[in-house]
Amino acid sequence: MRMDMPPRERLIVALDMPEVSQAERLVAGLGDSVGFYKVGMELVYGGGLSLVESLAASGKRVFLDLKLHDIPNTVERAVAQVARLGATFLTIHAYPQTMRAAVAGRGDSGLKLLGVSVLTSCDDADLREAGYAYGVTELVARRGAQAIAEKVDGLVASPAEAASLRARLGAGLLLVTPGVRPAGGDVGDQKRVATPAEAISRGADYLVVGRPVTQAADPRAVAEAIVAEIAAAR
Repeated sequence: MRMDMPPRERLIVALDMPEVSQAERLVAGLGDSVGFYKVGMELVYGGGLSLVESLAASGKRVFLDLKLHDIPNTVERAVAQVARLGATFLTIHAYPQTMRAAVAGRGDSGLKLLGVSVLTSCDDADLREAGYAYGVTELVARRGAQAIAEKVDGLVASPAEAASLRARLGAGLLLVTPGVRPAGGDVGDQKRVATPAEAISRGADYLVVGRPVTQAADPRAVAEAIVAEIAAAR
């Protein structure tokens, strides 16, 4: 865990919206209160790849959340294309074959790869239904060990698994945690959530926060409050 990182750099606001113009208005309104944004599949399919480039060119950092998973040749070529956009993080599913191909595809670009372990909308029952032999905690730990072996930079995991991952895997792996909700906030479709302070205390490096900021009456005030909570939790 990188305790020397400024608190503001640890907040990633998820631009989970359908139109680039909406995202641009939110970014403008947030101003210098946020310096790191997540662009996911919904926005990418609405023309958001151009936004990735413009955000990066303006000095913002971008977490491109595509959760890539395909045959190795396709993953390798896709990651090579993404590496040209200027994003800081890219997600891939944390299957060893996929991670290995992604590492080859990024080359020496500096793009950091994050393996997606288990989606925060899933619990043990969901994994059993999908045919997995492991529960959430065990599968996340397994994916973390595989990510280290494949030289992937970090893991996306819920705050519920952050502490156990730190204990098992040490400080070398970046942990990026979605499913973060301010105290009293609506959890929506998330099943494994925590407050910003809880997530940081459990070992998270970066917190991904979407709707609590983007749907707030005053998004900038909410972002500043989350940054303050991160700072207090260090």
